[in-house]
Amino acid sequence: MSQLQRQLASGAFVVTGEIGPPKGINVGPCLHEAEQYLKGRVAAVNVTDIQTAVMRLGSMAVCHMLIDLGIEPVFQMVCRDRNRLALQSDLLSAAALGIENVLSLTGDHVVMGDHQDAKPVYDLDSVSLLQAMCALEAGTDMGLDTKGNPNKLDGVPKFFKGCCTTPGSPTPEAQVIKLEKKAAAGAQFVQTQAVYDPKTFETFMKSIRHIKIPVMVGIVLLKSAPMAKYMNRSVPGVVVPDEIIQRLADSAKEDRQKVSTDIAGELIRQMKPMCQGAHLMTLGWDHCVPDIIEKAELS
Repeated sequence: MSQLQRQLASGAFVVTGEIGPPKGINVGPCLHEAEQYLKGRVAAVNVTDIQTAVMRLGSMAVCHMLIDLGIEPVFQMVCRDRNRLALQSDLLSAAALGIENVLSLTGDHVVMGDHQDAKPVYDLDSVSLLQAMCALEAGTDMGLDTKGNPNKLDGVPKFFKGCCTTPGSPTPEAQVIKLEKKAAAGAQFVQTQAVYDPKTFETFMKSIRHIKIPVMVGIVLLKSAPMAKYMNRSVPGVVVPDEIIQRLADSAKEDRQKVSTDIAGELIRQMKPMCQGAHLMTLGWDHCVPDIIEKAELS
């Protein structure tokens, strides 16, 4: 059982972080950030998988490097780039490397990224990827032998399976239905898209209280007012309230990092009673994580 699974099972309020692999093989900076600012402060560290369809070093390789540093990873897997053969093979490879936590994602379309001529796959989606993980754990893959029976595995993996949801979606009922399907498919924990309105989050959490999976609220660290406005325009289901945007706009440039961490800490503190954890997406500002944890009164 992974550390993340144990901590969530204990009922503790759990914090996870996130790093993005580089566009290249210079892994030093992202590994340094994880070791310096996340190790010992968070239960696990998500490693993004070709985030926003921008080609980068693979998530699995960085997850393995984190394990070597004594940091537990969460292997993010998107369905955009691989068919079911490759996805299942990568899951087995991850398990063989000691990676237990897997976050199932459908993945942003290639039009968002830097290889817009790439062919998206989407052979599976986040729900069927969860089902595939459960099948692998049961000792079979998604294929069939000559008699029409599922192929058996020689050695069985074990995963702690995660999924995502968007509490601020303009169609919250659809998000509830999707989350119900993910739970039925085997999801064991949830990390949400970024949330900046505690009231919206409270309403959403009440609507999913019948789904008995620990939920970790997502917080993307807002670095400026223009960034917050961009997220309102371009990230579906993310709504940054005007008062937060104004607070960022009114802050001097040299104070902006402190204001950003203050906002994140305050939001977590307000939403802590509603959920079982926080997922911090700092976008390179990993050095802010200790301050966020302190301001959220989690230490």
